[in-house]
Amino acid sequence: MCGIVGVVDAGGVSFPLYYALYALQHRGQESAGISTFEGTTLYTHKAQGLVAEVFNSQTLQRLRGNTGIGHVRYPTTGSKVPENVQPFNFRYQGLDLSIAHNGNLVNTAELREEYERRGQIFSTTTDTEIIGSIIADALRTSKSMEDAVRLCMRRLRGSYAVVALVNGTVYAFRDPLGIKPLCIGRIDQGYIVASESVAIDALDGTLLRDVRPGELLCIDEDGLSSVQIATADRRAYCIFEYIYFARADSVMDGKLVYDVRRQIGQKLYDASPIEADTVCPVPDSGIAYAAGYAERSCTPFVEGLMKNRYMGRTFIMPTQKQRERAVRIKLNTVRGNLKDKRVILVDDSIVRGTTSRRIVNMIRDAGAEEIHLRVGSPPIIAPCYLGVDMPTRAELIASGSDVEAVRESIGANSLTYIPLDDLVEAIGCGERNLCTGCLTGCYPVEIHGERSCHCVVDYVAGTHQSDLSAFKAEKKRTA
Repeated sequence: MCGIVGVVDAGGVSFPLYYALYALQHRGQESAGISTFEGTTLYTHKAQGLVAEVFNSQTLQRLRGNTGIGHVRYPTTGSKVPENVQPFNFRYQGLDLSIAHNGNLVNTAELREEYERRGQIFSTTTDTEIIGSIIADALRTSKSMEDAVRLCMRRLRGSYAVVALVNGTVYAFRDPLGIKPLCIGRIDQGYIVASESVAIDALDGTLLRDVRPGELLCIDEDGLSSVQIATADRRAYCIFEYIYFARADSVMDGKLVYDVRRQIGQKLYDASPIEADTVCPVPDSGIAYAAGYAERSCTPFVEGLMKNRYMGRTFIMPTQKQRERAVRIKLNTVRGNLKDKRVILVDDSIVRGTTSRRIVNMIRDAGAEEIHLRVGSPPIIAPCYLGVDMPTRAELIASGSDVEAVRESIGANSLTYIPLDDLVEAIGCGERNLCTGCLTGCYPVEIHGERSCHCVVDYVAGTHQSDLSAFKAEKKRTA
């Protein structure tokens, strides 16, 4: 997961970056950081914790400048230790480079070994430092960010959406398959690039478009320009962004995530219609699915579970009893909406099955007559190597088990997953343009020991686009 943002704003960027990271907090709760640049100085503040815990008005006022980047971290590669908190900073030959990354590389170990043989010293355990090292090494010789990113795209294997601050310029680029999301928006006095459009909304900006896979954006005080570094013969958008990760009010690849999930809920009913008294979502991720299911089935939508939105960020749960208690602290049943009812329980996915089992038991204890579980993703049968902290096959309840075995383990009266074809149709961009590795075991990049889909990537010679004239005209009009 992780959330990244870059802002260029003539009125200063520290507070806009803070608000944008707040909007992206759902993408990572382990740490947060901001880097800004003014004059000849790079300013950085970062720490473990939520955005509101890491920053206050005093720290934000010290982050001076009109250009900057930010990051919220959800660790998939690298330990949960302070040195892995992003952005990472590199300084050399009069240039300050700060970099933040969303995604996961699958060739980190071999790249690290290669650079260590060349004398490179690494101070973190993340793949982001590898990306920064490649860029810094390239800039030492070519002085061209375009050349550095071209080298990155040739060397890196995996998923990556990156924002980088080089002195007073913000750069952003996305892997040639577009696995991780990235979009660009206009704000009053500049531009913002971010993992999701909700960060643009937080600054009252206007979403312009998604950053194209393989594209490099350059944003400075003069405006926005871009160059297409690489093109691929397909896309591989992460299907779990639509299923779970992205906020429902985000627009991704031209589609409102809420509408996609509502359509999935409708197709869930079509896949296995059954009479019931109420449709109940698992909050918050199941709400849009349940709304679609209730709409199609003409069954009342009723909340049977209430989420405690003020629960602490981390629970230390060494025993099974404590883990079960934590679920009850996070979710509580509305007994009056469940007692003696045939309940359609709608959730986004089932991973290990432990949480689903506890929720089913809670609803049954509240007096439900029947519980029919409907799931907005197909069975998860394989791990993710591209940015989702997914368990191993041995831990995945659906890996090696049929639907009936999963149903029996969870304790529901019936269980239906959305068929993959229906999920793809609801998303609307075709299975070839989605990464479905966790659902099919076939991945869009080469991964040792796994099946891969063949992708062709071409590196193009500097196809530049510019929005400078529009930006300058707007600045002149509002001056």
